[in-house]
Amino acid sequence: MIKPRYHFEDFTSGRSLPLAVRTVSAEEIVAFASEFDPQPMHLSKEAGKASILGGLSASGWHTASLFMRMMFDGWLSETASEGSPGIEFMEWKKPVLAGDTLSGTSTVSESRLLRSRPGIGLVKFLHEVRNQNGVAVMRGENPIMIRLRTPQEAQA
Repeated sequence: MIKPRYHFEDFTSGRSLPLAVRTVSAEEIVAFASEFDPQPMHLSKEAGKASILGGLSASGWHTASLFMRMMFDGWLSETASEGSPGIEFMEWKKPVLAGDTLSGTSTVSESRLLRSRPGIGLVKFLHEVRNQNGVAVMRGENPIMIRLRTPQEAQA
């Protein structure tokens, strides 16, 4: 197990962390859709062009999965994370098309210690994923439970 670089104390309001960059291929869009969301616009270029999406597009759930990997590779893998109790909201703003390169940020909106779990805090993040043109394709907000670097301070 890798020693975490980031703990609850590191996530102050307004701090922004970069998501890893990811280019989305047509093959992975079709593979994900074939398994989890087999709507025509996610399975073929022709059906995608005929839809309001304008081309072969990733499912919103695929975009959410890509975001999760981008967050993990960008900063979460180095965090003393204890998981998340859920997602407050998620919006798919624009289609993610085959060949798009995604990037983005996670920004701390608030944090607090958990009374029910000494040594753990709850950090709320606002996430934004953008395509290569800087256009937001997904936004979301969720809390993540993160261990304190110095848990004895939670007892004070």
